[in-house]
Amino acid sequence: MTTDGNAEERRISGFENVAKPAETLEFSRDSVGQSYPQHYPQVRETLGEPLSIQEVAQVIGCSAWTVRHRYLSQGLPHLRSGPMGKLVFYRNQVVAWILQQQRKGGR
Repeated sequence: MTTDGNAEERRISGFENVAKPAETLEFSRDSVGQSYPQHYPQVRETLGEPLSIQEVAQVIGCSAWTVRHRYLSQGLPHLRSGPMGKLVFYRNQVVAWILQQQRKGGR
């Protein structure tokens, strides 16, 4: 078989009779997405609201510098949005970390 693309070769391959994926999938607009969102755990409920480093400093009662240089190295849970991205914290994780630190005696 040559690759000159004539009609005889295309008919033999059968590719021209194949329907496009968008035509073969029959999704109704109602079926797209979660139909029962209460069955799925909500991340916001488990993690709490996202906080900036300044907001975490207010929760802890210190400066943003102290959060970055002291508490991150002690294991304060955070997410970096990229290699040089900003730090994102979640309220429930921060509060749980504070309680854990208090139980350990702040060490």
